[in-house]
Amino acid sequence: MSPRRSYDQYCSAARALDVVGDRWTLLIVRELLAGPRRYTDLHADLPGVSTDVLASRLKDMERDGIATRRRLPPPGAAYVYELTARGRELLPVLQALGEWGGPELGERRPTDAVRAHWFALPLLRCLEGEGLLEVRLEEGDFHLFVGAQDGPVYGDGPAPAEPDARLVLDGDTCAALARGELSLADAVRDGRVEVSGEGTLAKVLREA
Repeated sequence: MSPRRSYDQYCSAARALDVVGDRWTLLIVRELLAGPRRYTDLHADLPGVSTDVLASRLKDMERDGIATRRRLPPPGAAYVYELTARGRELLPVLQALGEWGGPELGERRPTDAVRAHWFALPLLRCLEGEGLLEVRLEEGDFHLFVGAQDGPVYGDGPAPAEPDARLVLDGDTCAALARGELSLADAVRDGRVEVSGEGTLAKVLREA
């Protein structure tokens, strides 16, 4: 484990960057907001990161109290990484960073990797209230725990229980939402997002 580098500045922003400013750290946090993840799953969903760098960042995050590593009970018996309460406090930081970076998205480049769940946090910014939301994209399905105070913020695949609402939309619409060019209410009204379900979330989205 390498010693933590520091800007040596008595400034809270500098101190924060001492901890999370290294390349890949905040993207690892993004992945761990989905709950406990195995090393192999993290590596698969962080295309471009080397195994050495990923292992080093995870060790640094453990040292700094952002993440922990634990062994699942049988029959899983695998090691997983998960955020601590301190690490989970980075959610609004990532949300603000994502909102600021929305205009930088532009059009998707041929070399750009994409995972369906990377749209989870931008979509979460568009939602209010509480409930389980399932989202279906061409790139895959994911679900959101809207208003969750602890535990996972989102997850890959279909919702683990009957969702309060289901959304069906395409990647272009999701990208427009992430870039801030389109509101979710307008997307629903324009027919770019199909809403189904009888929960409160579904009713709010249909009536917006």
